[in-house]
Amino acid sequence: MKSRTLLSRIRGALTNDEQFLASIKAMETLVAKVLSIAMIVVLLVAITDLFRFLIQELSAPPYGSFATTLIEIFGFFLNVLIAMEVLENITAYLKRHVVQVELVIVTSLIAVARKIIIFDSKQASGIDLIGLGVAILALAISYWIVRVINNNRSQD
Repeated sequence: MKSRTLLSRIRGALTNDEQFLASIKAMETLVAKVLSIAMIVVLLVAITDLFRFLIQELSAPPYGSFATTLIEIFGFFLNVLIAMEVLENITAYLKRHVVQVELVIVTSLIAVARKIIIFDSKQASGIDLIGLGVAILALAISYWIVRVINNNRSQD
């Protein structure tokens, strides 16, 4: 009996465009919810790693100072910040059912900034620097364009 009901719903969704689009929207919402739960898990693991790292650094000799560079510590903090931004992107999608390009670009800028902060110039080549520069320029221009467009829409 249940399988017949399921088959009739599937058949109805495939023959009726509105039902089909509603099914797709429901599936997108379900996927976004699963992704947000997974992102919360990732965020909790990243925060746990950060605190574990800080405790290990502060409890090892010399006590009260960091044996590693601050750049590595900033990398951990920026990992958490990037995870928070990705979660914000997912929740913004759940609220409006559209991908907010401005949030995606900001998240990308944070990720590139993280890469620059933890960048090891001893192991990198000139092409790596050029690539990062081009990425920053492209993202900055993209962000500026999106902001101008959004400001123009809000003024209309």
